This record gives sequence, C-alpha cells and structure tokens, in this order.
Amino acid sequence: MAKAKSSVFFCQNCGYESAKWMGQCPACREWNTFAEEPVAKSPGAGRSGAARRGGASGKVQQLNTVDLKETARDGTGLGELDRVLGGGIVPGSLVLVGGDPGIGKSTLLLQVCRNLAAAGKKVLYVSGEESLQQIRMRADRMGKFADTLYLLCETDLDSVREAIEQTKPSAVIVDSIQTMFNEAVSSAPGSVSQVRETTGVLLQIAKGSGVTIFIVGHVTKEGVVAGPRVLEHMVDTVLYFEGDRNASYRILRSVKNRFGSTNEIGVFEMCGDGLREVPNPSEYMLEGKPENASGSVVACAMEGTRPVLIEVQALVGRSSLAYPRRTVEGADINRVNLLLAVLEKRMGLHLSSSDVYVNIAGGIRLREPAADLGIVLALISSARDIVISDRTIAFGEVGLSGEVRSVSMAKQRVLEAGRLGFDTVIMPQAQCKAVGKVEGIRICGVRSVRDVLSFIG
Repeated sequence: MAKAKSSVFFCQNCGYESAKWMGQCPACREWNTFAEEPVAKSPGAGRSGAARRGGASGKVQQLNTVDLKETARDGTGLGELDRVLGGGIVPGSLVLVGGDPGIGKSTLLLQVCRNLAAAGKKVLYVSGEESLQQIRMRADRMGKFADTLYLLCETDLDSVREAIEQTKPSAVIVDSIQTMFNEAVSSAPGSVSQVRETTGVLLQIAKGSGVTIFIVGHVTKEGVVAGPRVLEHMVDTVLYFEGDRNASYRILRSVKNRFGSTNEIGVFEMCGDGLREVPNPSEYMLEGKPENASGSVVACAMEGTRPVLIEVQALVGRSSLAYPRRTVEGADINRVNLLLAVLEKRMGLHLSSSDVYVNIAGGIRLREPAADLGIVLALISSARDIVISDRTIAFGEVGLSGEVRSVSMAKQRVLEAGRLGFDTVIMPQAQCKAVGKVEGIRICGVRSVRDVLSFIG
C-alpha cells in the first residue's frame, strides 16, 4: 500500500504544486521558487476556497430569465476611490489592495472606514500587524471617528469569522492577508496554502452574507502581490497603490474589476492628516514645468477613461564612453531604444554616440504607445536644442518606418488639452478628420516623424 504524502512543494510565485522539488517552475518559468509545505490534515483543507464558496442559488437557470436589476453601490466618501471601483462598493464583493510597504494602503482603508462609519454603517477593522493603540494613534491624525467602527487585533481566521457573525458589519477590512492563520491548514502564516485557503474562506463569507471585504496584500520585489497568483483570480477587484515614497502623490490603479473598468486610476496626495484627493491629475503633474527649455514636451496618456497630461523630459549629450549611457525613468527602456533607432535611421540624427536620458516628470509610469510621439519630440528638441512651445502637446504611436499611427480616444485627449489652456496639438494625421475642429486649438496632423520638424522649427 502506497505511503501517504506528508508534504508537497508549492511555487511561491504562482502556486504550482509538485510532489518533488524542482529548480524551475514549469508553470511560470521562475527559478528557485519551490518551498516545501505539509499537506493539510483537515478533510476539507485541500479543497480550494473558491470551490467551497456559496452562491446566491444552486439551481440551473436559463440565461434569459436572469434578473438584470442594477446592484446598488455604497459610496466610500472618496470620489477617486469610487471612480476606480466603478462607482462605489458592491455589497458582497472581495477587494484586494496591494502596494509597497508604507505607501498608504492602511491609511486609505482607515479613511474609508471613517467615511462609512460617518454614514451610519457598521465597519469592522481587523489588523494582524498593528495593536489597538497603534491604530488609534493613526486614526487621531485623521480626525474624529463615529462609534460604528469596531477594531479587532487577531490573526486566527476562526475568531475573525465569529467577530463578523456577531457584529454583522457592512464592510470588513483585513490587514493583511499574509498574517491570517487558518487552523485547517498546517503550514505557516503567509505560505501559499494559508493565503489561498484563507482567501477562500473570506470569499465564502462575503458571498454568503453580502458583506464587503477589503483585504490588504503585501507585494514582492517584482511589484506583485505576495503569494499564489490564484489569489488575484479569486477576488472580484484588484487595486494596486503606486507612487514614490519620497513624493507626496499616490496613484491607485485598478488592474481587475468585475464591476467596472480596468486600468482606471485615482490620484491622491499624502498629507499629514491622511490622503487627499487630486481631482485634476493633469494640472498636478505639470506643476513646476520649466519654461523655454529644450528637451521638455507635454504628452497625453490615457489612464482608463481619463486623459492625463504629463511632462516628458529628454537630455541628449555627447558621450565620452565606449558604450553611451541610456537611462530611462518612467518609461520602457526597450521602447526608448527603439525610438532612438527610428530617429537615427529615418531622420539622420546621430544618437549612437550620445548619452541619452529620458524622464517622465512626477514619477508616473507610461504604459501605452501613444506617448511615443511625445518622447520623440523631446529627443529631437534636446538633440537640436529646439525649444517647443509650452502650450503644445503631442500624442501618437511611432512605427519602425517612422510613421505616426492612430491611438484610442483622440477626441478626449484634445478636449483635455483645451481645458487646461493648450492651443496646439500634434497628433496622427489619420485622426484629424474624426476629431474635427476644436475651438481655440490648432490641430497639427503628422504622417511621420519627419513631419514634426515643420511644426517645431
């Protein structure tokens, strides 16, 4: 008779399970990520929490008979957070909030607790990392809290479940999921098994009782939530808190949302009394932009459905090194190298012997190719020492043959530029007809990177 396994190996990156240790994970292809964990002794511990969760109804139903009644949402009191969530909190949803240590995750959620409690809703804040006194000290900096906010410092999941059943709150905050411990799983807190099974139990509570649960997740050095990748698949919404800890602003980004748009962002400013909303990110990002300086161009990027104007800075100088330096902050360095090759081949700019520095001012990261034209203009401006007007913006994707290709939501980008006082927009020629005439704005359509010289001198 075969001997029962007492332990298995899990990939700490994606949760892949193996009977033996392997150097490279066959699922995510990462090296040295396998860790040994004992097999759960509980009969139900080996099952996924998502498989045990209870739904609204277990009977088979025809698609056309499903009720499409709009689910009522609860406002968080923070307009930027409501925007990222798709209009507010959906009752019975499970929301994962990730971010670097000290970025402001606990502060944001404590402010949500304050606003919900002020609206007369009962809220339970469960902390596995801080004491009651520490939470009270942080809360005192934010102001006065209503009596409907309850605190619990506990890491045992069974005790958390009992507290939820007794208080019957409208929302629960779990800070953090890596500190929670499920006795049905014999591995240590923070392990792959514990994180997966604990999240499964919380998901069952949320769907069964209709309570909204926010869980805080620590991130790895790669910037993803620590634990198995299946954690992000189990929850309804995944929010990432981004930003430079040395800067005052913070960006809350939605990367998954079953109840709203993905890649939506909310911008906050860290102040002494907590996080303050930034309703106009474009104006905030352009503060301090230098005047009459070469190598500085304003580009327009779309963050979800919101156009954001940002400053692109470039510095091109003669190099004394055998291999010229390439430094990029806020953009993909491989994309910048591609654009440098296009400029050298299609425009005759000799950049292979020059040091090139590209910076996205404000610390924001550009993720879409529509910023290509802004980066190209900044590089040309610095290389030829041409000053581009402060009231000019640019957007468009640049191809390998130097053509400027169409991008999404061109009309919204132009309108945002006009709202902030810009009078010239350099954009793809193919979209000029669709955008039409906009009062107070001169639209300059370009077909290739060579055409931009006629508009910048």
